[in-house]
Amino acid sequence: MTAEWWRDAVIYQIYPRSFADSNGDGYGDLPGAIEKLPYLSELGVDAIWLSPIYTSPMADAGYDVADYENVDAMFGNIADADALITAAHGLGIKVILDLVPNHTSDEHRWFQAAIAAEPGSPERDYYLFRDGLGEDGSLRPNNWTSVFGGKGWTRLTRPDGTPEQWYLHLFDVKQPDLDWSSEKVREGFDDILRFWLDKGVDGFRIDVAHSLVKADGLPDWDHEAALLSGETGPMWDQDGVHDVYRRWRRILDGYEGDRSLVAEAWVADPTRLANYLRPDEMHTAFNFEFLDSRWNAKAYRDVITKTMAADRAVGAPTTWVLSNHDVVRHVSRFGLQDPGASHEGLGQRDEQPDNEIGTRRARAATLMMLALPGSAYLYQGEELGLPEHTTLDDSLRQDPTWFRSEFTRVGRDGCRIPMPWNADAPGLGFSPNGETWLPQPESYRDLAADQQMATPGSTWRLYHDALAMRKDLGLGRGTLEWVEGPDALVAFDNGDVRVMTNVLGEPIALPEGYRVIASSVDLDGDVLPTDTTVWLTPVR
Repeated sequence: MTAEWWRDAVIYQIYPRSFADSNGDGYGDLPGAIEKLPYLSELGVDAIWLSPIYTSPMADAGYDVADYENVDAMFGNIADADALITAAHGLGIKVILDLVPNHTSDEHRWFQAAIAAEPGSPERDYYLFRDGLGEDGSLRPNNWTSVFGGKGWTRLTRPDGTPEQWYLHLFDVKQPDLDWSSEKVREGFDDILRFWLDKGVDGFRIDVAHSLVKADGLPDWDHEAALLSGETGPMWDQDGVHDVYRRWRRILDGYEGDRSLVAEAWVADPTRLANYLRPDEMHTAFNFEFLDSRWNAKAYRDVITKTMAADRAVGAPTTWVLSNHDVVRHVSRFGLQDPGASHEGLGQRDEQPDNEIGTRRARAATLMMLALPGSAYLYQGEELGLPEHTTLDDSLRQDPTWFRSEFTRVGRDGCRIPMPWNADAPGLGFSPNGETWLPQPESYRDLAADQQMATPGSTWRLYHDALAMRKDLGLGRGTLEWVEGPDALVAFDNGDVRVMTNVLGEPIALPEGYRVIASSVDLDGDVLPTDTTVWLTPVR
């Protein structure tokens, strides 16, 4: 990788509890991840992003952090984190950690000190405490709701039962929101950044990066606080967040090695999202509008055009992504009757996707994505073509969304199922004794890594070969020029490579004077079948 590696890197997201378990407790851990680093090196990724590994009571799978400078015992210890960073770097793989700055766990020392102190005390400056409305303060300070469902405020109670102030939690009740107008909070996170940068991490993925700063006065908002909607409300995408990221950028720029920040910012307007990518702020931001697109050629042409233009205006690359730990896996999204229609979990009572059709479309979408200029993120298991677990028994669900929505939204467990490594091993090789914190569907057996790695035409081989060619051909550093064609065709040139994706259309003739160097399916003749992507180069 050259300087500014983040401009064209392919980053692989590890969801640690579901990646690889080394000790048989059924939960993935850092030693397990270290063992699998050679697999990722062979796949051809440039970096890994680890979802939170910090000390946590796990009310929200580690996104409720009790200690940002330690590792939860579920995953190992701080020495394991050091070993993982060293091992990854030894293989030429960068390491990005997940940083959760909107909220902490209610077990964090800052919150424990705050609730032990009196209203108005300095300890309460860290969080958004407010007096209630009404004569006795029994009414919520405003009408905000939680992303996970239910109210966004909880009232404290003294040990003697006397009701007290309220605190804001845009997520679970055990995830109190920090007050980013407090210099104490800002200094605290300066220290957290430096702690991990000193250990050699190459960057941070910033959780809900658009939510840190709330509108003055916390005004009512007559909408649900839906994280993935991209709406702008008093808790989302306030201009004050940019002061935080300029401060962080100065810290990262003080370290050697070109450290980077990537924003998880669900901001629908590409020009607003590009504000996070100005030269003195973050380096990249997930293109969630691309992830959210229906399986529709015009939708793809439009989103690629406008997002790349907005990012180019601030000198930033576009960061492509199709799946992550919060959305339905794209194999299953694309297998719905309205392909790509759902990014929230699917359960037994929902439409069941056709994963055979979804796999075909997912492979085509992946080959299209990997040919686009910019960086790309892969979610663990997508290189195996894993579908969503849509028939998980409700009694096994652990996502707080399921509980806080009063069992009306199944949540995200279905995309977080433990990885299948070995088809013939207990637990499909996820753990040494077969233990898995969530059960794997039977469909994962034939998709196990050991079944695919040596099989020509497998989804794993598609990813492996595409990543190698992407690097060899410099596609991540290339330029995009649209190619005219039928309405169902997404076609562009990136340097000498012509990329053609047939989205739901009739077969399309391949251009003369080109040879196919990659295809999402085996071709039969000189036509591009429906739901297929090809890469072509001129015949010299």
